[in-house]
Amino acid sequence: MVLKVTKILAFQTLSGIYSAREFVWWYNGHPDYSSLKPDLTSSDTAVILGQGNVALDVARILLRPTTELASTDIARHALSALEESSIRKVFLVGRRGPVQAALTAKELREVLGIKNMHIRIKETDLSVTPADEEEMKNSRIRKRIYELLSKAAAAAGTSESDPDQRELHFVFFRQPDRFLESNERKGHVSGVNLEKTILESAGSGKQLAVGTGEFEDLNCSLVLKAIGYKSVPINGLPFDHKKGVVPNVRGRVVSQPVEGLSQTERGLYVCGWLKRGPVGIIATNLYCAEETVGSISEDIEEGVFTSSKEGSKGLMQLLEKREVKKVDFSGWEKVDAKEKQMGSERNKPREKLVTWDDLLAAAAAN
Repeated sequence: MVLKVTKILAFQTLSGIYSAREFVWWYNGHPDYSSLKPDLTSSDTAVILGQGNVALDVARILLRPTTELASTDIARHALSALEESSIRKVFLVGRRGPVQAALTAKELREVLGIKNMHIRIKETDLSVTPADEEEMKNSRIRKRIYELLSKAAAAAGTSESDPDQRELHFVFFRQPDRFLESNERKGHVSGVNLEKTILESAGSGKQLAVGTGEFEDLNCSLVLKAIGYKSVPINGLPFDHKKGVVPNVRGRVVSQPVEGLSQTERGLYVCGWLKRGPVGIIATNLYCAEETVGSISEDIEEGVFTSSKEGSKGLMQLLEKREVKKVDFSGWEKVDAKEKQMGSERNKPREKLVTWDDLLAAAAAN
């Protein structure tokens, strides 16, 4: 999902609007965001812009019973805030339809299985076109996601209403146009103005969302932007600005082409989203890393570069020269043990240390 940045920047300073990254780091106990104060009590509605796995994970945290979250490794400050939360309705907004939703089946099933939660999807949004049918024919994953959403919507339509129920609304064919400012609370978001979209063919079986000029408002007190990530260039490295990646072949960095020719940069490798773009799940990263490590091993065996470099010793010397604070693996193990010990006292896998001072103190402990 891509925001219309030119129209939204003017209201970017409204409170109550956060990136999904900030919110995820908050409930996971990242020291840089442990003091975040997301507004969870001003209304019963939150809007998440995006329909990928990160958006699903954020919705799961907002809607899952806190009695269940209490036995996970969620940060204590986040659990306390969620216990007081008034959020009962979460709207996941996407520019395209259910066939194009960038979800994976495992993550979707986990969210759909939340207790006392109803799924809301407009029946018209589940209608499919011949182009949608073709997409599902060519992608087993897209077909499975559509089937799961359709089944969940049908089940919700036959269930009894519960005044304490929580609702997850999948809002398809809408794109954000601008954020709305509250009349009662100056400087705070009160909703999102959405433009209706339709799908148009972009060739090669792809369909793109196009605005129709019809708009509607969706009221809320919390907006979370889960619209994806894009890597940024690193000084001295070739970079494909369109794809947001370092050009590579199986992890080997490729130099910028000259007269149509390109060659790998000797001894230089890339991995992760900088290698392939912001797609996939944890398992995808594992395969990605294995491929790059395989390329390194092949190059060592074939003598592409020698092992005369200083390696970790040289890295330590460089860090010391630049006066960079570091935590080595033994320090990390101490942090790990401390968090697990704190967690065992509360029947949790771990209780996270959420300040840099506490983390560094644990790493330096005897």
